Amino acid sequence: MKPKQDLKQRTKLFSLRVIKLVQALPNDKVSAVIGKQLLRSGTSVGANYRAACRAKSQADFINKIHISEEEADESLFWMELLTEAEIMEEKRLEELMKEANELLAIFSASVLTAKKNRIKP
Repeated sequence: MKPKQDLKQRTKLFSLRVIKLVQALPNDKVSAVIGKQLLRSGTSVGANYRAACRAKSQADFINKIHISEEEADESLFWMELLTEAEIMEEKRLEELMKEANELLAIFSASVLTAKKNRIKP
């Protein structure tokens, strides 16, 4: 597989893991609100990465990959809240949070590289 395809699959698997996590949350108001936010940001990571792969220009790519970066960071925020509010044990979220951090690092590096390589008029 090409590296882009690997990251497409990886971000899709991240989304699926987020979906399963949200489905496992307790059935209460706080969990529902945080879960909804996590579901939106977590599934948006892969959707925006796929959009970046179809970018029409370098500026479009930078914009979309930056959105993936922001959504990965936001997903981390919601997972941190789940653990700090003692809704879910940190141990249960460790691997998913590790993956979110790795995706965040990949997207951050991609944004920096794309900006550095941007063709200036």
